[in-house]
Amino acid sequence: MEEQIQNIKTWLGRGSINIFGLPMSGKDTVGVRLAETIGGKFLSSGIIVRALEKSTQQNHTGEGKLMPSNVFYEWVLPYFEKNELLNYPLVLSSIGRWEGEENQVMSVARESGHPIRAVVMLQLSEQDAIERWEAAKLLNDRGLRADDADPAVFQTRINEYREKTVPVLKHYQELGLLLPVKADAPRDQVFANVIEALDSFARRSGNFTTEL
Repeated sequence: MEEQIQNIKTWLGRGSINIFGLPMSGKDTVGVRLAETIGGKFLSSGIIVRALEKSTQQNHTGEGKLMPSNVFYEWVLPYFEKNELLNYPLVLSSIGRWEGEENQVMSVARESGHPIRAVVMLQLSEQDAIERWEAAKLLNDRGLRADDADPAVFQTRINEYREKTVPVLKHYQELGLLLPVKADAPRDQVFANVIEALDSFARRSGNFTTEL
């Protein structure tokens, strides 16, 4: 795996990898580990928004809905310009989940020196997502997040992904950036699957970067 990781680092440079998937697919788990492995920085729109909701006493996502695009642009996109991220590659967790946001994300990422080089889609069925949620609720290993406590809210999150985020992924697919990766496996295997997919993509694409 070490050779694969080095190849990914060389290919990626200071670019970005955006990771998508259903709730419970492991986006943040994979993203944090990938960022640490390649010496990059991890950005999660969910973590950013929940922190700002708390500090501003606003509630845009508490019922499982995606935040409005104008709030996303105001709260999340400025993070690309932060000085502490300037010289690092970025691993993103679902940055730009609503159809149409992906164009702005790619533009801001490119202008900040972190062009989107690949988009990983963690493949998990809705039934598997629900079963993982039920198991996590029993084990109480999700930090008692409010949006994970109510089954109706969790189902809304799944519906939002299907209706609003799947079109985003189709756009990335049309651009030749989408890498589907099976996520119905233990964490180490899923991570190995991601490394394999990125290494293979890096070898195929070389230094090519999609310009929009």
